Amino acid sequence: MYWTLELASKLEDAPWPATKDELIDYAMRSGAPLEVLENLQEIEDEGDAYDSIEDLWPDYPSKDDFLWNDDEY
Repeated sequence: MYWTLELASKLEDAPWPATKDELIDYAMRSGAPLEVLENLQEIEDEGDAYDSIEDLWPDYPSKDDFLWNDDEY
């Protein structure tokens, strides 16, 4: 399983919190790339709900990680 920024961004608008099955369903309905579905299927499912993409990929960058100032633009 591997995540890239592009792949993980396909789940930003998912209905969080969500279970593994709900995320797979969302990815299929939203037309996410096959790699996203494969990554989700490889997750060890303990029946827990995930609160955000950071639960799946802890290194997912947040808006705070970028250094630009929105007020300047």
